[in-house]
Amino acid sequence: MKTFKLSYILIIFLVISSQVFATVPSPNWGKTGHRTIGEIANDYTKSKTKRKIAEILDGQSLALVSTFGDDIKSDSRYKNFNTMHYVNMPFGVKYEDSEKNAEGDLVTGIEKCKAVILDKNASKADKAFYLKLLVHFVGDLHQPMHVGRAEDKGGNDIQVQWFGSGANLHSVWDSKMIDGFEMTYTELANNTDKISKEQVKFLQKGTITDWVNETQTFAVKAYASVAVGEKLSYNYSYENFETVRSQLQKGGIRLAKVLNDLFL
Repeated sequence: MKTFKLSYILIIFLVISSQVFATVPSPNWGKTGHRTIGEIANDYTKSKTKRKIAEILDGQSLALVSTFGDDIKSDSRYKNFNTMHYVNMPFGVKYEDSEKNAEGDLVTGIEKCKAVILDKNASKADKAFYLKLLVHFVGDLHQPMHVGRAEDKGGNDIQVQWFGSGANLHSVWDSKMIDGFEMTYTELANNTDKISKEQVKFLQKGTITDWVNETQTFAVKAYASVAVGEKLSYNYSYENFETVRSQLQKGGIRLAKVLNDLFL
């Protein structure tokens, strides 16, 4: 009888746990996504940029430091950076016309990073800290749900089923589709679409705010792609994973542009 009761309690615990953890906000792009962007960026950074980065980061790669922004979230000393992982604005409203978050957002976070890196009086430690954050934030900028709606926390409150398990729209775009594709970050980086130098230059045009406004168009499509409680599986990934791949590639190419401009 005791064995039966213990088994019953364990089952109840597992059911409750799965429901609770399904609602916890997921990391940005997931580790694989961020590392993919860092790896792609490395292919488009100039030699001088690579040398400067290696000097500041003591040889650490962009892929390695790309998850730093999430790694420090558990440390209360860095809570002021939490709002800099995303930007919320009403659909159809451009960033420049939207109401700004007084605590900062993705755009102001990126600009802060750039300012410290360019500051001749900043210490090497500060430059390294903000360079790692910059790599992360530019990656976040290209995840559609990080330019999502404030009322549902960028899709975190939109509950769905992913292959029969509880999930939310944000986590599906962060990591579920990427993990389901079962490629490492190096495999994803090495299998990007082949594009010309002219196409690279075209993707690198514009400002940070231009890129945010562009990402919002993908957020609109992502919201429209599901209904609350919908059961998602292979077909959803088939219809949307090319957008994920494209955004990862675009994020890497644009990250390289930001870094090259900093270290001219």
